Formats: sequence, structure tokens, C-alpha cells
Amino acid sequence: MEMQEEIEPLRVRTMETEKMGQTKATAADGSTAQAEPTGFALGTKMSIKRLEAGFGKSMVLKGVSIEVPQRSVTAIMGPSGCGKTTFIRCLNRIHELTPGAFVRGEVLLDGEDIYAPRADPVAIRRRIGMVFQKPNPFPTMSIYDNVAAGLKLNGVKDRKLLDEVVERSLKMGFLWDEVKDELRKSGAALSGGQQQRLCIARAIAVQPEVLLMDEPASALDPTATAKIEEAMVELKKQYTIVIVTHNMQQAARVADYTAFFYLGELVEFGETAQLFENPKKELTERYITGKFG
Repeated sequence: MEMQEEIEPLRVRTMETEKMGQTKATAADGSTAQAEPTGFALGTKMSIKRLEAGFGKSMVLKGVSIEVPQRSVTAIMGPSGCGKTTFIRCLNRIHELTPGAFVRGEVLLDGEDIYAPRADPVAIRRRIGMVFQKPNPFPTMSIYDNVAAGLKLNGVKDRKLLDEVVERSLKMGFLWDEVKDELRKSGAALSGGQQQRLCIARAIAVQPEVLLMDEPASALDPTATAKIEEAMVELKKQYTIVIVTHNMQQAARVADYTAFFYLGELVEFGETAQLFENPKKELTERYITGKFG
């Protein structure tokens, strides 16, 4: 049996239905910037509608609606405090783990609301993986065990299958050639850039459908950053990627689509080249030309 066929049962569905069908994305009523971007040719993987989120009485996101195309890189950019990280944490229900946090609106994955009463948050997080700003490999585990951890938690014991998945994931994370002879070495012993690529490999080992990245290269040097960006370009061939970045040059290099957030609102969303070269909103133009931010 092909490895892909063996791994497929590990994907956990959030509802009692079989494979969710793709649905056509619909903009939120009254939204100001949520039409599909010009040239939108791919299907929609995630549809966010009228998303509000915050903490206690503080509203961080104010009615954000956006369509995330499948098998592409969508960058979320904007100045500090604009709600980028809160937004991405809402996409796999991590935001709600913070005491006092609240979320309103809809987040659809293949047409199904991940906040529906019957939706299982743990299952959602298996389908929508996350790579955080600071690398967080399991410090007591080897490189091999870091990557295999998710599979083992899902009950996979076949050593050959584990070996295949670990190698494949490390290759897709552009780390295999650097660690293939040191797989029993502690993951915490790697450099910062290598640790982040290990976290990417760990995230994709369980084959999520969407991969969220919260400023994955913000603390890395240019060489390590280039490796992360190279990995993203390859990963989008199989996964839908949403990345938060402060680095406009990074968004221009790797993102197919870019969203500009300001003060908790989505100001503009479109193809990356169009947004940078011919922004429709004056606020976007001021931000990308360095007049504020």
C-alpha cells in the first residue's frame, strides 16, 4: 500500500460526515473588502465571515471577512497591534484557550463551520496545523521523535511507515540533508533556524490540510529565513498556508495573496503583486511605502 493511502485514515474529520465538499465562498454582507481578489482562480479552502474576536471587553478583530484560496500562500500583514496574530489563532481555535477570550462569526473549512456546536477543537487542530513565532521542539525528544510524535499519538506503530513519514517530512521542511545522520540527536540541540524547520516538519507529518505560520522567521538570520521561505514555496503545492509577517519583502517573495490589517479591520485583500504595485486603498499605499507602521 502506498504511504499516502496508509496515512489517510489519520486525518480526523470534525463532523460526522464523510469528506467535506468544496463550497463556493460568499462575501459577508456589508463587508468592505472581502470580495475574491482579482484573478482568483483556485478554490476556497477557508472562508472567514464577520469574524470578531478579543479579550473581555476589548475587541481586537472587528468583523473581518476573507477567503483563503487552497494550495497557496496567503500573507497577513500590518503594524503591531492590528490583530494579525489574534486572527490566525482564531483559524484553528487556539485563541479560545486564552482566559477571557471570545470569538464571534464564522470560520468555514471546506464549507463547514469550525465553531459549530458539534465541531471538535482537537480534531480541528489536527486538520489545521500551527507553527509558532518561537521554535518549540519537544526538548526531551530526538529529532526523529519530534517529527513522529503526532503519528504515534494517533496510534501509528509501524516502524517502516514512521521512518518514511519522518524522512518525507524532514525533506519537505528542507532539513533532511542537515540531520539525516543525527536523527537521534535532541531537537533542542539544533540551531534556531533548524528548530523552526523541525517544527514545520512535525506539523506536516500528520498531513494537515492547512498550515498556519505566525511570523516563523522573525527571529532568524537571512540564511535561515531563506530556508523557511523556500520550504513554504514547496509546501503550498500540497497545503494551504496562511502566514503572519511584519516583513513586507517576505510577503512579496512568498505570498500569492496578501491581506493588510489595521486596527483590527481588514483594509485590503488581493493578489500580492496587485496589492504592492497598485493598492486600491490609500491606507494600504501609505503602509507599504513606509509612511507609517
